[in-house]
Amino acid sequence: MHLAFLNPQGNFDPNDSYWTEHPDFGGQLVYVKNVALSLAELGHRVDIVTRQIVDDDWPEFAHPESTYDGRVRILRIPCGDSDRFLRKEDLWPYLGRDWVPNIVAHYRSVGELPDAATGHYGDGGLAAALLQSAAGIPYTFTGHSLGAQKFDKLASSGASMEELDGHYRFARRLEGERVAMNHAGVVITSTSQERFDQYGHAAYEGAIDPNDDSRFSVIPPGVALDVFGAGARHPGETEVRQVVEAMLRRDIAPSRRSLPVVVASSRLDPKKNPVVLAEAFAGSSSLQDTANLVFITGALTDPLRSDAGAGETEAAVLRDLRTMVREGGLDGKVAAFGVQGQAALSGVYRYLADRRSVFALTALYEPFGLAPLEAAAAGLPVVATRNGGPSESLVDENGEYGVLVDPTDPADIATACLRALGPEWERFARAGRQRVLDRYTWDRTAEGYVYAIEASRASDGRPLLPIHPYFSVGTPDVPDDRLRDLSRS
Repeated sequence: MHLAFLNPQGNFDPNDSYWTEHPDFGGQLVYVKNVALSLAELGHRVDIVTRQIVDDDWPEFAHPESTYDGRVRILRIPCGDSDRFLRKEDLWPYLGRDWVPNIVAHYRSVGELPDAATGHYGDGGLAAALLQSAAGIPYTFTGHSLGAQKFDKLASSGASMEELDGHYRFARRLEGERVAMNHAGVVITSTSQERFDQYGHAAYEGAIDPNDDSRFSVIPPGVALDVFGAGARHPGETEVRQVVEAMLRRDIAPSRRSLPVVVASSRLDPKKNPVVLAEAFAGSSSLQDTANLVFITGALTDPLRSDAGAGETEAAVLRDLRTMVREGGLDGKVAAFGVQGQAALSGVYRYLADRRSVFALTALYEPFGLAPLEAAAAGLPVVATRNGGPSESLVDENGEYGVLVDPTDPADIATACLRALGPEWERFARAGRQRVLDRYTWDRTAEGYVYAIEASRASDGRPLLPIHPYFSVGTPDVPDDRLRDLSRS
């Protein structure tokens, strides 16, 4: 099959530029790339279709086409009034007016339309629905994370509906997601919990029934074992270890440098909850006696001392984190530094596994949780949030493959870290690694996609929701009635 993966946010290039350094360059891009490469290994032709960006600040994305390993094409299609980079929240007006017509024109100019598409995230899903309407290309929808739960969590913090919609464009996002899931032949989720919790939200009532098995396929993501495997090595492995040692010398008191660490690697985002992990560390003298705390922070090289390179959200999290370090008496016990790219990150994990360290992800909600599985593949026992995917990937009827925690309970987090660092370290390291090998490889993910895509090509003739005219002509704007209903509930 000839497949198109629609992913307008962020971007792709052979060097994986900016991954983890910007909110639009997160785990979704890792997912899209690896599924595409594994589908190519199965003999399918795959195009990752994204935006063309002609912007001096983002020079990697100006060329209309490049490839991953000569096997997967990256097609960059113009989208919007400007070629400059746009954050994902600002893409909605341009998807139907510009991007999808340009995609259709591109494929028709070469005389071949894809056999099927997959829309990633709400914006890619809406684009896939518009592409299906314009050119008859069936599609599957992989939402990754949906807007309704994010709105609920942010609204519970006291922010007004108007403030949240002004920044995150929730009214447009929810309407786009409803169309994406409703028009899709099959919706792909990473876990059963994602299927029922996210798609069962009241905001999506009437768009899809999460109890309808014919509309869903649960396909877990995989881990790139050639990168994150415990036995893998990359050319810069020695240099990465030297960088980690230098950063520990910089941030950690000399008397503590031989201790293992609790390591967290995620965006500095309130949803990822890094400050509560620091609070858990500050509140447990036993944990402080046992280990240091390390944050891997993407492109930020010295975030405990400087905001250099941080965006507004990251800077706000850093202020809270520094306050926790200062008031908790954690100076010399916490390190924070950045590494670039997956290969370097995997080297950090293997180095820390050699020191009998553990990985922690204390996100308030994690739709799937690929990062804990990558850490487990490298040999680190995992402590992870019980909210979301880790509740399925790290526990089943046969036992535990990591330790689950309540991400709002610092004492629970500290207890779990101590457990993973203690006598059960080897058991959790071995069990987590084997869990990945048995269930979470990209080859298995790709095989699931083939099945789902084939199913999506068999139309069932069901009635579809109308597509709001805003997404085609830019006016009138999507009303905020649904947000007001959520705010009152």
